[in-house]
Amino acid sequence: MQSSCLRARNTLPTSLRWSRSLWSRSSLRFSAISSRISRTNPRLAFTRSPFSDIFKNSFSSSPTRFITLNVQKDTLAAEKRFFSTNKSQSGDSEILPILPPKSVGLWLLASSTLVFAIIVVGGVTRLTESGLSITEWKPVAGILPPMSQVQWEEEFEKYRATPEFKLLNHSFQLEDFKRIFYMEWGHRVLGRLIGVAFVGPLVFFAVKKRISKPLANKLGGLALLIGAQGGLGWYMVKSGLDDALMETPGAVPRVSQYRLAAHLGLALLLYAGMFSSGLAIVKEWKYATGAQWMGLTTSAFNEALNSPAVMRFKARSWVLTGLIFLTALSGAFVAGLDAGLLYNEFPLMGGRLAPPKDELMSLAYAKRADGSDKWWRNVFENPTTVQFNHRVLAMTSYLGTTLLFLRARSMHAVLPPLTRTAVTAAFAVVNIQLLLGITTLLQLVPVPLAAAHQAGSVMVLSAMIHVLLTLRKPGAAARAWRALHMQRLTGGTKINKSTLQ
Repeated sequence: MQSSCLRARNTLPTSLRWSRSLWSRSSLRFSAISSRISRTNPRLAFTRSPFSDIFKNSFSSSPTRFITLNVQKDTLAAEKRFFSTNKSQSGDSEILPILPPKSVGLWLLASSTLVFAIIVVGGVTRLTESGLSITEWKPVAGILPPMSQVQWEEEFEKYRATPEFKLLNHSFQLEDFKRIFYMEWGHRVLGRLIGVAFVGPLVFFAVKKRISKPLANKLGGLALLIGAQGGLGWYMVKSGLDDALMETPGAVPRVSQYRLAAHLGLALLLYAGMFSSGLAIVKEWKYATGAQWMGLTTSAFNEALNSPAVMRFKARSWVLTGLIFLTALSGAFVAGLDAGLLYNEFPLMGGRLAPPKDELMSLAYAKRADGSDKWWRNVFENPTTVQFNHRVLAMTSYLGTTLLFLRARSMHAVLPPLTRTAVTAAFAVVNIQLLLGITTLLQLVPVPLAAAHQAGSVMVLSAMIHVLLTLRKPGAAARAWRALHMQRLTGGTKINKSTLQ
């Protein structure tokens, strides 16, 4: 009769064979369940059976190795992977376009909020005449302000050599200088923060393949524009530090209105790119996970978008958005020339709708002997003409938004529901912006009102971008993932996630 230890040795191969068989059956059974879940509820789909990995790891080294399976963890991981990979979860080799997850859209919206903030801070910097307080551009070393009394004295001495100090602020003491220095320093540090907050996540999402290559290239272009914006900002500041201002009779130390408009225009383009991309990604992610598109079914939306009336409405929306952008740029010329301090009345200018022609097109602004450059120099360099142009553009934008709102109400049966809501929001914002503009003018451009007016211009632009987004079809990736999602939902009985926990 064999001893118990000898019997154990003889029966060990048989036990291992039975164990392998049991594990194999469990693996096949789990694969079948996973496949069924993939067809019925894609958010709970598994890309592969974890039992296969357990089987492989368990018998490749030692039969006494213990593996703990956490089904709940795998379920949550599978749920997150569904919309962050370009591979189908159904078990076949079908390749789907990369659909950016919602987190990418939220990151872009957060980045656009930072750009919105720096536009407002930049406006306050201009209004408080703080932009020329820092006379050097140090992208890295300039992150820290002066930390000692000696460093503050050195910075103040550099400012003493500028035309602004000699002509305007010659009575400034060190404490006065610190006040304007910190305003400009905060503006520059916020710009650096935007660069880090945008480029870092962009690299992460690109490396992890959370975004498609075309989108990565587009966002990479925005990252380059952020760097260019920093260089353009310094190029603008240099125009106000030029010693040639000291030799020009009646010159006021200020930055070039052309460079200021370019600086603001690039900031608005950055904001529009981030805001529109982020909002589109969030909307497409919701659509891919089962939500309606702009309040309509896909077929109903396509039918509405192909309507000639809606096509004309969309074209008018594009024109109005461009007009609003142009109006915002004209505001930069008003700020650069302090044109808001002239004709502080509305709607008249000097008791009439428009100033005299010889004031609007003064020959004094021409620099050529024949005066051939008179018209365009007055448009961009004459404060009276600049304010008049801004008024005309602003009122035209307001009238265009009002007409678009009335048109949307008359197209109630044709326009998507979300489009009508977006147009109503744009009309509300443009009314607030009009009141801010008039009040700022009548109150001689106080800093809080003027800053709110500049913020309002970005809000009006945002509202029109939203209108345009409600009139576009979902992207190919969103349509493909939605088709797969709906196919799985209708392929069988839904599986509740709680049953797998």
